Amino acid sequence: MTDTMSDTSLRMARLAGAGFCCAQIFVLLALEDLGRDNPDLVRAAQGLCLGAGDCAGPCGALTGAALVLGLHAGRGQAGEQPHDRLPLMLAELNDWFRETVGARHGGVHCGAITGGDCTAPDRAVCGAIVAETFERTLDLLAENGIDPTQGRPE
Repeated sequence: MTDTMSDTSLRMARLAGAGFCCAQIFVLLALEDLGRDNPDLVRAAQGLCLGAGDCAGPCGALTGAALVLGLHAGRGQAGEQPHDRLPLMLAELNDWFRETVGARHGGVHCGAITGGDCTAPDRAVCGAIVAETFERTLDLLAENGIDPTQGRPE
């Protein structure tokens, strides 16, 4: 494990210990990397946790990762354009998630990963998925020329 991933794992554990869910952890890590605070975005991300409140919904690590890609490459106001590679980054994220996490757990929805008990996700299983998916998200940003510590490129 690299020093960066060790640091990220510690940050994730701290946030999980504080009661934040998977999608919120993604948003909080991205905001920390940017040196920003946005409680409204963190609150909104909670709606994606535990399969968007339905065990049959997608894993919050996947939706949290999509939020982070959008934070860095999406359109945020009138007159602003999304990064031209955002659709490709999202497609690559989804393909990767299906091929790795989905293949290991029999699907990408929360219920498949948690064995059907979305009320009490296994912290070890979900923590590993969050860590692995966050690393892949950072790789996707880097592969597309986006520095996750610098904010949205102009």
